Amino acid sequence: MQDVPDARIEKPTDVLVRITSTNICGSDLHMYEGRTDFQRGGVFGHENLGQVAEVGDAVDRVKVGDWVAIPFNIGCGFCKNCERGLSAFCLTTADRSVMPNMAGAAYGFAGMGPYRGGQADLLRVPYGDYNCLKLPPDAEERQNDYVMLADIFPTGWHATELAGLRPGESIVIYGAGPVGLMAAHSAMIKGASMVMVVDRHPDRLRLAGSIGAIPIDDSKGSPVDQVLELTNGIGADRGCECVGYQAHDPEGHEHPNMTMNDLVKSVKFTGGIGVVGVFVPSWSAPIGVVRPEVWL
Repeated sequence: MQDVPDARIEKPTDVLVRITSTNICGSDLHMYEGRTDFQRGGVFGHENLGQVAEVGDAVDRVKVGDWVAIPFNIGCGFCKNCERGLSAFCLTTADRSVMPNMAGAAYGFAGMGPYRGGQADLLRVPYGDYNCLKLPPDAEERQNDYVMLADIFPTGWHATELAGLRPGESIVIYGAGPVGLMAAHSAMIKGASMVMVVDRHPDRLRLAGSIGAIPIDDSKGSPVDQVLELTNGIGADRGCECVGYQAHDPEGHEHPNMTMNDLVKSVKFTGGIGVVGVFVPSWSAPIGVVRPEVWL
């Protein structure tokens, strides 16, 4: 840790938030470990919650003293993509000087703009009226719950949305980390008839079972075979990839395409797949390059 200059209001649409809670994401670890590029001296932290300390002159919905959760992606609210609900690919906030073909921005994230993260005392939130989620009066006491709205719960929910899950359908989720467990929880809320969760860590599988999901231990045998057995050889109606390119086998060897390949084999023809695990074309580690054609 080190002292850095405090974030400050830079534009009339900015909101300054005093951070009280911020989760550490698996994507933070990609950058911390040097698996993806990150500018030296940058500040991590894109799962943020805190109390509004100052607002710009053009901010009228968010007030000083409000408790807010801050979604990890930064949108403007008025570009073509934001108006379509695709704020993760905002055209206004993207840093085109670094990545000319890139859309989207995020706090403290490699290649997604010059925005500092929230693992600091203060965070500047651009377009604060759009990007601050105002929380109920009990927010200060329930920070551990509400900070999940910054990333983990919405990401798991979105995985089931991308998969097209409907009530009464079966779904298999690869990965029982926080995102995978939130995807399983979301599937239960949505009325899935069967929720299968693939992992190998006993504590994670116990958590999956505790909410009514069927835990599948891939260290005990092929997860694809286990899913097919549970679905009478047909495969799940829907599937979610919640692991990403650092997937590895039970022996600890990395296979960036492993969970994607297994997921495709686990979901029936005409089924739907949602992918929220991070896949990148290359990274600074002695593993090589993942080519899109091997994912499927």
